Amino acid sequence: MNENIEFLQAFLKNPAKVGAITPSSGELAQKMLEDIIPNEQNVVLELGVGTGAITKFVQDIVPNEKSYLGIELDRDLVKSLKKNFRNLKIVRGNACDVFSIYQKSGFGKVGYIICCLPFVSIPNDVGEKILTEVDKFMERGCVFRTFQYAHGYYFPSAIKLREHMRNRYGKAQKSPLIMKNVPPAYTLTWKTLG
Repeated sequence: MNENIEFLQAFLKNPAKVGAITPSSGELAQKMLEDIIPNEQNVVLELGVGTGAITKFVQDIVPNEKSYLGIELDRDLVKSLKKNFRNLKIVRGNACDVFSIYQKSGFGKVGYIICCLPFVSIPNDVGEKILTEVDKFMERGCVFRTFQYAHGYYFPSAIKLREHMRNRYGKAQKSPLIMKNVPPAYTLTWKTLG
């Protein structure tokens, strides 16, 4: 099935959980993966895999199946992802439980979190639970990277995410606006040392 149609169907089924009407562009995906060098002790954890718009670029840099773990909530998207990315570990799960999902995987240390979750449309209490889970990885030393659409950058939930991360991990490294994405977006990166 065409990725755009699949993504739109997921959005129409549950707009609050999908958060966009088109998949991320190749330009945004490349910016999300900039300077990421995964291996079995620097696992890439992708939250909100969606249709795999970023995952298809991740698979080019992941050396083996023990270097990537993808989490996606939507059952239909997970079925499609497992067909399209047979060499990557993608599980159906809730980002509110991501640390226990990771622990059950038996994988090595997570070195990178690629977060594609729509924090702008996620309820505050859910967003707080997810960030508490992210903190567990950041405490061990990690890179956390997410993106925010330009039109939603000053929404209260977007500001709340940045404040949470800034208060714990300092100011984000913010990319230039990626105009070739629909809608245009920034990437935001925080790093901790383990």
